[in-house]
Amino acid sequence: MTTKNLFFCFLLMISSASIFAQIEIEDKDNMTESSEVFDQSQYLDDIVQRELVEQGMVLEYEPIREADIAWEKKIWRVIDTREKMNLPFRYPNEPFFNILKGIAETGDISIFRDEQFTEPLTMEEVNSQLNKIDTVVTFDYDTYEEKIQIVENILNWEDINQFRVKEMWFFDEESSRMDVRILGIAPIKDEIDPDTGELKYSGPLFWLYYPELREPLAKVRVYNENNDIAPMSWYDLFEQRFFSSYITKRSNSLDLRIKDMYEGYERAGIDRLLESEKIKMELFNFEHDLWTY
Repeated sequence: MTTKNLFFCFLLMISSASIFAQIEIEDKDNMTESSEVFDQSQYLDDIVQRELVEQGMVLEYEPIREADIAWEKKIWRVIDTREKMNLPFRYPNEPFFNILKGIAETGDISIFRDEQFTEPLTMEEVNSQLNKIDTVVTFDYDTYEEKIQIVENILNWEDINQFRVKEMWFFDEESSRMDVRILGIAPIKDEIDPDTGELKYSGPLFWLYYPELREPLAKVRVYNENNDIAPMSWYDLFEQRFFSSYITKRSNSLDLRIKDMYEGYERAGIDRLLESEKIKMELFNFEHDLWTY
């Protein structure tokens, strides 16, 4: 046997040894207390391995020229997760807020303080929003002394009942149709007065830029009430607008919200709701009114 053949045999033996060593390590990791190898693929909590959503692709936005946009309006709306149509946002095994939180904590996308996406937040600032450090006074019944303790309050997904969505509606002359694109999503946190238990105010924790969210949201399945295996991702849900919402603001010269327009009115709540529905109908009828039959 030549020296060259001996060298190849030696390399083959080294490769085989490393492969068997790796297999042995993996087997030890999957070993049960009874010294039997645990095969995770045999214990699916389903009848098939679900891969359709994970393998889904996100389509690029159709390019649009500025000269082709004949009309556009910014719209702000709120998705209330307590509405029946929005209950998938509160699915306990994987609530939507935990999904956003997990995406934000990876550091793969930018997180903003403002809805114009001009003030980015650091991960330390985001963590300070999600995990509050508070001091509480406790009473020690053995020593009859009051003690101050530092506790960490982790924000629970059940405390997030609403999400604010900023979007752009526009009419494309080249395709002669009305279209909409989501610009950003923000979870809304209610601040409760600890003394009275009443709501003080509500505000966004942070803003996530939706064009960067599309890819990670396309890999997460949405729970479907009617079909457990329905292959719909959160990307599909937002693109197909499979959610219920109400409009809180439309771009205007004074930059006022609908709430501000009816401040102090006796029937302010009803008037705000009617104004929101009026804006919805205007958006719905805009494209139709451009056509003549």
